[in-house]
Amino acid sequence: MLQTIKNAFKNKEVRNKILITLALLFVYRLGCWLPVPGIDVAVFSQAVGTDQTTLFGLMSAISGNALSNAAFLAIGISPYINASIIIQLLTVAIPALERLSKQGDEGRKKLTQITRYFTLFLALAQAIGIVVSMSSSIDVGTFGSINLPVWLMGCFIVIMLTAGSMLTMWLGELITELGVGNGISLLIFVGIISTAGQSIRATIEGISSDNNNLWYLLGFLALVIVIFTLIIVVDLAERRVPIQYAKQIKGRKQYGGQSTNIPIKLNASGVLPIIFATALVTFPQMIAQLVAPNSGFYRWYVTWIGTGTPIYSVVVALLILFFSYFYAVIQFNPDEVARNIQQYGGFIPGIRPGRPTAEYLKKVSNRLTLFGAIYLAFLAVIPSLIFSILFRENASMLLNAFTATGMMIVVSVAMEFDKQLEAQLMMKHYKGFLK
Repeated sequence: MLQTIKNAFKNKEVRNKILITLALLFVYRLGCWLPVPGIDVAVFSQAVGTDQTTLFGLMSAISGNALSNAAFLAIGISPYINASIIIQLLTVAIPALERLSKQGDEGRKKLTQITRYFTLFLALAQAIGIVVSMSSSIDVGTFGSINLPVWLMGCFIVIMLTAGSMLTMWLGELITELGVGNGISLLIFVGIISTAGQSIRATIEGISSDNNNLWYLLGFLALVIVIFTLIIVVDLAERRVPIQYAKQIKGRKQYGGQSTNIPIKLNASGVLPIIFATALVTFPQMIAQLVAPNSGFYRWYVTWIGTGTPIYSVVVALLILFFSYFYAVIQFNPDEVARNIQQYGGFIPGIRPGRPTAEYLKKVSNRLTLFGAIYLAFLAVIPSLIFSILFRENASMLLNAFTATGMMIVVSVAMEFDKQLEAQLMMKHYKGFLK
């Protein structure tokens, strides 16, 4: 990857795209530190906290502590991610959206516009929930001697937070269009890395008061490297189903007779099943925390089904299995693949074309999905459990910074960034050859 970045800086066009990406990411991080007028940052930050078992703690970690800073971009990119996931699922269920997805560029533009409107709705709802939950941190005397009513200041803060979320979405689209690509993923990547960097810095600063923090830090980083290696190995693993095309003679020319393969990834769904599972389990907790944070239901849910409890781990693991198979069904259609293979005169050695091929591909896909789901469930539950047992409360900041989902996102985005640079370098080399 370092060699790819070095080669990219040697090419003027690719170098400019990298610089534009870095400049837009700097603007994003700057917005994560600019406080919104009308909020008492100290009270707001204390209410948010750093514990990722709470809704606001998790949102703050993903946004690079922008929420705990009561910043302009506090909500971040999460409304856009949720809107994209919901629209993607509705595309399968609603025929009108499915037709749009099959209409090429025009259809994709309309779906993108629908996603933006839905993002605005979710950002507005999320901003209202934050303001209602954190009403005690609203400072009515912010604008000099003018004491505005609390409800008016709340409306102003809601507008500012919603505008910040839409600006974040626009920055992500600009990075995709003018920069290297995958702007939304890079924003999430930067947020997670920023949170991790701040946690590591705080742990290093604590070494002077407690020498054991150094060993906690080294041991934690060693385990993180092992988990990163596991993620990379599984992410690159795939099953290659061989395809043989029969020879065909048309006129005086011979066609076919070549061999190829269908690559089926071991973890084709990526981090989505973990995101869906954790979002579904934490949804009741989110609603209770926004509406009635002092209710008995909220305390009962956090005690028995909150993050880190045994019931939470079991439920999340089962939901990961379910969503892994659900996403596999959407992404890979064995009947359609078998039909295309037969149409072009291909076959799998030892398997008859048609229905037997579809059943064979389905069996292979189900087995790979099972192993991929078990891997995701292991990654979502076991590392956090190991960290909490080995380090307990001594590395709480590091535990909050490095979650299984966060580590998967970091590795996936880094590998995708490397692929994007290689693809653009390859395209430039082809251009030079043609000229």
